[in-house]
Amino acid sequence: MIGPVASAALDFASRSARPNPLTEADLAGLTGDPAPGELVFWAAGCASCHMAAGARGEARLVLSGGQRFPSAFGTFIAPNISQDPAQGIGTWTLLDLANALTRGVSPEGTHYYPALPYASYARMDLRDVADLYAFLKTLPADATPSQPHEVRFPYSIRAGIGGWKLLYLSKDWAVPGNLAPTATRGRYIAEAMAHCGECHTQRNLLGAMDTARWLGGAPNPSGDGRIPNITPGKLGWTSGDIVRFLTTGFTPEYDSVGGLMADVVENMARLPESDRLAVAEYLLAVATVK
Repeated sequence: MIGPVASAALDFASRSARPNPLTEADLAGLTGDPAPGELVFWAAGCASCHMAAGARGEARLVLSGGQRFPSAFGTFIAPNISQDPAQGIGTWTLLDLANALTRGVSPEGTHYYPALPYASYARMDLRDVADLYAFLKTLPADATPSQPHEVRFPYSIRAGIGGWKLLYLSKDWAVPGNLAPTATRGRYIAEAMAHCGECHTQRNLLGAMDTARWLGGAPNPSGDGRIPNITPGKLGWTSGDIVRFLTTGFTPEYDSVGGLMADVVENMARLPESDRLAVAEYLLAVATVK
């Protein structure tokens, strides 16, 4: 039998690890606009994960899911987030979407795995979430069923995710402090919406991004090579080089982008050039990781 102190500690830990969703009051007065919501959609990379594998052109807007994303904990399979009311998220409210993206909480009140990059999306402005919701409502429905994740025990126990959130879910910037206005915009795009750190930052044993090595490169979860270090001293690109790469997919050496990064470039090329410049200025403000 455990003592009263240990029992109280266990109860506190249990309550602290429960989902902590937003409420309607947090969204009071927000009405979404699909026009800016489309830019949020591309910046946040929604299609890159939730379209069918290999989709191109208008097919990228059919968010039927099914792409497989390997990790150290198992394989995560992107769900259907189309407007289908049964298989997708057609019945979701704005509050449901905001909770999923910024708190990692499902409409049923359970924890989502952080394969949904809410550790980055937590920094998003709720007005941008409202605009994204309005744009998603304009997209087609698809009745493809979502597939269950293939996650190994004990990582398959979602209750443990609450503890992970207590440790790692934060709205703090990975690059803190006051930046120039252009770089500040770039920080918001790169750290919150485009979630660059999710791929380009080394993770610890619990799968959280090691912000002390922010954007310093990481093993490719697929086991194929390494995702590059994109901090200034290692990348060695100018602001113009970065803007051209995010626009055309060509490096200064005229190599062309490949793999999942090709989708990122396609997304970034849809944003205003000022946003690509902002991302470039932000990247040049990041501390170099050796």
